[in-house]
Amino acid sequence: MAAFIEREDELIRDFDWAVTKRIAAYLTPYRRNMGIAIVAMLFTVAANVAGAPLIAYAISEGIAGKDYPLVLWLTLAFIGTQVVGFYGFQIQLNHMATAGQRVIQQLRDELFQHVQALSVSFFSHYEAGRLIARIISDVNTIRETINFAVVGTLREVLTLVGIVLVMARINLPLTGVALVVLVVLMGIANLWRVHARRAYLRVSETNARLNAELSESFNGARVTQAFDRQNYNHQRFKETFSLDLREANVLSALISGLFFPSIELVGGLAIGALIYVGGTLAISPNSDLNVFTLLTFMLYVDQFFFPVRMLAQRYNLFQATMAAGYKIFALLDTPIEIQDAPNATEMPTIQGHVRFEEVSFRYEDGETVLKQVNLDVPAGSTVAFVGHTGAGKSTMVKLVMRFYDVSEGRLTIDDIDVRGVTQNSLRAQMGVVLQETHLFTGTVMDNIRYGRLDATDEQVIEAAKSVGAHDFILRLENGYATEVREGGSLLSVGQRQLIAYARALLADPRILILDEATANIDTATEKVIQGALSRVLHGRTSFVIAHRLSTITSADKIVVMDHGEIIEAGSHAELIAKQGAYYKLYTLA
Repeated sequence: MAAFIEREDELIRDFDWAVTKRIAAYLTPYRRNMGIAIVAMLFTVAANVAGAPLIAYAISEGIAGKDYPLVLWLTLAFIGTQVVGFYGFQIQLNHMATAGQRVIQQLRDELFQHVQALSVSFFSHYEAGRLIARIISDVNTIRETINFAVVGTLREVLTLVGIVLVMARINLPLTGVALVVLVVLMGIANLWRVHARRAYLRVSETNARLNAELSESFNGARVTQAFDRQNYNHQRFKETFSLDLREANVLSALISGLFFPSIELVGGLAIGALIYVGGTLAISPNSDLNVFTLLTFMLYVDQFFFPVRMLAQRYNLFQATMAAGYKIFALLDTPIEIQDAPNATEMPTIQGHVRFEEVSFRYEDGETVLKQVNLDVPAGSTVAFVGHTGAGKSTMVKLVMRFYDVSEGRLTIDDIDVRGVTQNSLRAQMGVVLQETHLFTGTVMDNIRYGRLDATDEQVIEAAKSVGAHDFILRLENGYATEVREGGSLLSVGQRQLIAYARALLADPRILILDEATANIDTATEKVIQGALSRVLHGRTSFVIAHRLSTITSADKIVVMDHGEIIEAGSHAELIAKQGAYYKLYTLA
């Protein structure tokens, strides 16, 4: 996975049959929409091809011959073709937009559902920004292709073919001139496509780096101000990122500035060539070339420009779609490591007896984290894990919540192997408070209720009172109705953690996990929480990970871990009397 993640932004794919087939599979349910769009597109093509002869005939025969009725009828016929072309184009876009919107809705739903089901280990390798890009930007690229390019490309090709066939039917020598023009236009378009792709890729890459720099700068605003590095950051931003983006955009504009005027120049030269060749043929005594034919060809050559320009741009869009589709389907194909067994049952009401039996755990890369761990945790007891960073403390509680599956051995709750029950029924009876508290957009009450959506306002308030959060919540601008901004930026670290405690306790978990949940709380707040937890932890199994050993002295059992093994276990008094590893940690704290 890591190799793919490092390289995926460098992908430029010309054509990928596997990606094309999978995108086509999403379009299959909308065959009717595509069929109607194609039929409507054919009417548009016919209208586009028919317009030039009507105009030419009206000028050469109607106006030149001063035949008013003929001019009127030809004018009405031309207007009729434009109306047909308009409605054909509108119907085509409407039906393809309908198909495109439904496809991207399905893709986004599948991506969101799949990502939420992925294992915790996935998120340690795959950045959130990339996930958002997959679900938003890459899916939008596919939408644009479905809406405008799938049938639109066919329309442009058929328009060019139709024009050439009609021209060949009218006059072969002038058709030869027109084909030379078409080949030159296609050559210019192909040259532009190659350079434009590189230029657009550079703009995209520079934008991505600029966004990353902005995110880092704004998130680290406090550190920047504390070290008085505003001017340094501004200079770095201006000289490195802003300048790079300007140069990338200027290059892109220059390439486009060469392409479109070149097309116009070729068009002007083509018209001149037609006038010369056509005029030479027209004045020849044995030639049957007339003004109608010459005007028709001049109008048709002018019509070459738009389809050729669109085909060049859509080629780049197809390339972007191949790359986007590859990334999307690679994400969808990422295996879900932790899955319910085919015969998984619902976890009954947990009493809380947890047992590790010869449990070993290793990551995909082979790194061993736990080695034949044995631990018996009676229901209703509080167990604290201590040890140096990387000792395996967090892995122990992640196995309890089945964020990972054991590599060897067995982990049971109430004598039931956790691998034999559904994840939802297991985790629904657990609560967790992490060191880094995450609050969602919404009110304070919404965030506390997140752990139990059917809780009443009174139950939410009671949970807040239990952890000592009620008083500070009432002091907020709108109390429990105060909006929590992104990440809870209006609240202090301690206040956010108190809300997280209330959220976990409201869920009334049978097993409560506190992962260094008092690490960022001041001493006064810690005393409030300790007093509340001593009441609410009664009767439920609790696992506590703490670096501040003063917070876990009342635990029923303290487990000292080192390099994935349990080296000591017992109560605070027992371990202090033993004067072993825990004693050293405690006296150094």
